[in-house]
Amino acid sequence: MAGGLALLLHVMLVLVPFAVAGHDYGKALSKSILFFEAQRSGYLPSNQRVTWRANSGLLDGKANGVNLVGGYYDAGDNVKFGLPMAFTITMMSWSIVEYGKQMAGSGELGHAMDAVKWGTDYLIKAHPEPNVLYGEVGDGNTDHSCWQRPEDMTTSRQAYRIDVNHPGSDLAGESAAAMASASLVFRRSDPAYSNQLLTHAKQLFEFADKYRGKYDSSITVAQKYYQSYSGYDDELLWAAAWLYQATNDRYYLDYLANNGDALGGTGWGMAEFGWDVKYAGAQVLASKFLLQGKAAEHSSVLERYQQKAELFMCSCIGKGSRNVQRTPGGLLFRQNWNNLQFATSASFLLTVYSDYLSSAGKTAQCSSGTATPSELLAFAKSQVDYILGDNPRATSYMVGYGSTYPQQVHHRASSIVSIKVNPSFVSCTGGYATWFRRKASDPNLLDGAIVGGPDAYDNFADERDNYEQTEPATYNNAPVLGVLARLNGGNAGFNQLLPVAVPTPNVPAKNEKPKTSPQPKQSPAPATKAPSPLTVEQKATTSWIAKGRTYYRYSVVVTNKSSKTVKDLNISISKLFGPLWGLNKSRYGYGFPTWLNSLSAGKSLEFVYIHPASPADVWISGYKLA
Repeated sequence: MAGGLALLLHVMLVLVPFAVAGHDYGKALSKSILFFEAQRSGYLPSNQRVTWRANSGLLDGKANGVNLVGGYYDAGDNVKFGLPMAFTITMMSWSIVEYGKQMAGSGELGHAMDAVKWGTDYLIKAHPEPNVLYGEVGDGNTDHSCWQRPEDMTTSRQAYRIDVNHPGSDLAGESAAAMASASLVFRRSDPAYSNQLLTHAKQLFEFADKYRGKYDSSITVAQKYYQSYSGYDDELLWAAAWLYQATNDRYYLDYLANNGDALGGTGWGMAEFGWDVKYAGAQVLASKFLLQGKAAEHSSVLERYQQKAELFMCSCIGKGSRNVQRTPGGLLFRQNWNNLQFATSASFLLTVYSDYLSSAGKTAQCSSGTATPSELLAFAKSQVDYILGDNPRATSYMVGYGSTYPQQVHHRASSIVSIKVNPSFVSCTGGYATWFRRKASDPNLLDGAIVGGPDAYDNFADERDNYEQTEPATYNNAPVLGVLARLNGGNAGFNQLLPVAVPTPNVPAKNEKPKTSPQPKQSPAPATKAPSPLTVEQKATTSWIAKGRTYYRYSVVVTNKSSKTVKDLNISISKLFGPLWGLNKSRYGYGFPTWLNSLSAGKSLEFVYIHPASPADVWISGYKLA
């Protein structure tokens, strides 16, 4: 009988490999913040906790006549890329803005604020004039030819900038968002520094808006690594939203509302959020303003922003008309290369939006019914739990958390012996020969790093040269700070729609009872959703039989029913099994054909496709109204 019981238990463990006890979110939070100390560039402070690192990049900017020492290396390399660094700072700040009290309760608020300040101190240096911003130090081409720890760098440290003649609205806009959000973090503990950040944010936003252009057209060395596929319209709206939250100046709310159609905030329904695409984040912030009762005459526009925000939420939790793909183990899946960046950023938006709705006593409206705040939060939790080990491989994708986690991380500094242990110089080729190809665990623990993660089938190869899966990034970790703080803090009864009040780091909020405050005045929810300005009609126009199969020719007509001109149209198509004519393939689906760049009011465009099946699924996933 004992042998049978043992066999039964063994079978249960095999069938349910990731049914584990609850996670220690407090420990995960501490580790996720600690990771940023391993990414530091410049002179390391006396309270540096990642002691295997040392000073690096001490001449950054010197060749350009500017001090660019400091900041963060973005991932497993030694380059300082401005766009992902700024997004990282924005997301760390947003995490603190929303869940600073919970961080204080676990003793991590000071560390989190230090992580933000390490980034913003660098951004201040990188913005020496109102219309000048340095957006990169080093370049990926020379860096990727070397496998060196940062302390030994011999690669180019050339600095690259944007200015009025070489604009970069996406980079300047994201940097403005970073400065504005961080100003909220330091408003109580360091008002002078907060005001300094806000001054930079305002200047950067004006620069981004007045001198428009894509940053990677000016800093061309970034194209291979952080190309701005989405352009800069989303960053302009994102920055305006953050500046309104930071200043309460109606100018920025008016900008957000008045440009919602033209810049795509009310038209783009996205299923991803990250360093490139900010629409979903701007839509969630706009929804917050609406739920706070701040919309005033802009209610109808902000309601359209909210509809797109809820489209994102619904597609993540599986209640939308078009849902995000998941792995068999339940992880949101977007792409093979560093997929976990999308899981952590989506989890953050789901968490904050859940709390916004809960504070307002509302639910999300999905195509297949309503979604309660608790549903959104539960799904966000499931994504974090997957990362921490509740997955088919029973592997934690946060280095140093749990009993099984990646050992061969694609990261120069962690994979090479610390300069403090062995100060012998490591050359470019020597690093590859001795350390990169070494089939052993990293000599330095990259504690808290969230790696790229598994593929679409939950498979993962813990190998240093498998950069798609084993390379970490700062923007993987930044969004999860807030989620972990929220999960660790429990349901503390904080109203997320009240004015932001980040406590000072030395105030232990965990012993304070949350004050109950009256609910803010709510904007009335729309009785019905605003109709889409674009309609899609398709029909089969002919059919024939070839080699025993029936083929159909389908005609699809897209009509602009609005009174404005449609630009930057994006059409998504699934279940298509044949050729298509009349559209151009784009990163996010299909766009206007080469002979057409807009669709005037009342006008239509037609495209056709052929395949041996019932009609494909065709829908409008994005547009701008001008």
